[in-house]
Amino acid sequence: MWFFYTLIPCLLIDGVAILPAPQNLSVQSTNMKHLLTWSPVMVPGEIIYYFVEYQGEYESLYMSHVWIPSSWCSPTKGPECDITDDITATVPYNLRVRATQGSETSAWSTLKPPFNRNSTILTPPGMDVTKDGFHLVIKLEDLGSQFEFLVAYWRREPGAKEHVKVVRSRGIPVHLETMEPGAAYCVKVQTFVKAIGRHSPFSQAECVKVQGETLPLALALFGFVGFMLILVVVPFSIWKMGRLLRHSCCPVVVLPDTLKITNSPQKLISCRREEVEACATAMLSSEEPFRTWI
Repeated sequence: MWFFYTLIPCLLIDGVAILPAPQNLSVQSTNMKHLLTWSPVMVPGEIIYYFVEYQGEYESLYMSHVWIPSSWCSPTKGPECDITDDITATVPYNLRVRATQGSETSAWSTLKPPFNRNSTILTPPGMDVTKDGFHLVIKLEDLGSQFEFLVAYWRREPGAKEHVKVVRSRGIPVHLETMEPGAAYCVKVQTFVKAIGRHSPFSQAECVKVQGETLPLALALFGFVGFMLILVVVPFSIWKMGRLLRHSCCPVVVLPDTLKITNSPQKLISCRREEVEACATAMLSSEEPFRTWI
């Protein structure tokens, strides 16, 4: 009896031999990426092609149970099919596969039970936590447009308050907080998919520590010294330049010693009067003999 059932897939139907139908259908779904897999049909020396079709709730209820060929797997050579683009709603989907080789075609194998994307396994995204100066920065893995990320971060100390930020930017560095010198900060993240209303677990926390105040104090000291040098050097340079310009445009004339006035003007005036009076007396004395002779 067991041997008879193993030969059923290879029996003649209407005079045409059929291939064995694919077996062991299953869907592996992680982070809204859905992969349908099955056991390959083995025919020595032949290439087997597979056709995949799906049927959602709409096709089942409103389109007379029509089956739609998969976007990427009709046909396909490998025993797997990425059905992510075919699963567009959070409803049960029927999936089926059949094998073909030349004119031979297998029966359809249908996935049991139907697949619903709300059963996908959600995992935390990859993240890169860095510091940019005193800024805490995180960069998250791009998982697709359906994902939001809840980022929790806190200062690593007893009783520290945990902050939560919703991040929608994917693959772009995001600033979380300005860190205090010498403190360590930790970050963890989880994914959220609104279409299915589910969260992933939180990732393991990653921590970074910013340097202490040694470097900022040194920079402040250098800045203060530079500022003081500017306050001293700039006015001195201006004063020096002014003196150079003044001596260039209006040079100081040095008088010979013979032309220098060493006494006060009043003394000079009085000296000149005495000299004049002495000279006048001498002139009068020299004129008196001349008058007598005449």
